[in-house]
Amino acid sequence: MTKKLLFIVVLSVMFGMQAVAQYKKILPSDVLPFQVTAKQTVYQGKDALALEMAGEAVGDNTLAILKDIDFHNGTIEATISGQPGAKAGATARGFVGIAFRAALDAAKMEVFYLRPTNGRANDQVRRNHSSQYISIPGFPWEKLRKETPEKYEAYVDIVPAEWIKIKIVVQNETASLYVNGSSQPTLIVNDLKQGKDMRGSIGLWIGPGTLGHFTDVKVTKED
Repeated sequence: MTKKLLFIVVLSVMFGMQAVAQYKKILPSDVLPFQVTAKQTVYQGKDALALEMAGEAVGDNTLAILKDIDFHNGTIEATISGQPGAKAGATARGFVGIAFRAALDAAKMEVFYLRPTNGRANDQVRRNHSSQYISIPGFPWEKLRKETPEKYEAYVDIVPAEWIKIKIVVQNETASLYVNGSSQPTLIVNDLKQGKDMRGSIGLWIGPGTLGHFTDVKVTKED
C-alpha cells in the first residue's frame, strides 16, 4: 500500500512539473484540432492559444485535444476566456470550457463549460445556466436540461472576454468544477455519463460563435 501511494505521489509531482514547464505557452503543434482553428497569440498579457470554429460545426466535438496526455483521475487547472465572435448570432454566449477523458478521435469525452455572457444577465434563468456539464456521445445540454432540469448546470459570477480560472477535480464517476479560486464547487456531477473507467486526454473546448482563449493549463494525475 505504501509503495502504491508513493508511486501516485511521484507520478503526480512529475506530471505537474512537466505541465508547469508547458503552461506558459501552448502552441498549435501541441494540440489536435477538431472543427476549430488554433492560433498562438497574446491575450490580456498572457501567452495563449486562441480557438475559433473553422466553419459550421456538427455536434459538440469542437475542441483542440492536447497531445501525449493519458488522464483518468486527478486535477485539471486552466485559465480560460470566452466571448461571442465578431460574426456570432444572438444565441452565442461565449461558450468555453475543458474536456477531459477525451478520446483522441474526439468521439468520446466529458466536458465542463461556461456561458460567460450569462453570468451577469438581467434574466435570472440565463444566470442559472452559467455553467454546464455535457458528455459525448449521447448527452448534449438539450437532453440533460429537458430530462433532468437544473442537475447539470448552475450559476457562477463570470463575464465574457476576461480571464477565468477553473479547476476540475475528477475521481472515478464524480467530477467537480471550481471557478476563480472558490473553495466550494460551482457544479458537481456524481454520475459521469461515459463511466468511471474511461480515460483519455484533455481538450480545450469552445461552442458555437465563440472566440476562446486558453492558458496556464496544468494537469495533475492520480493514476
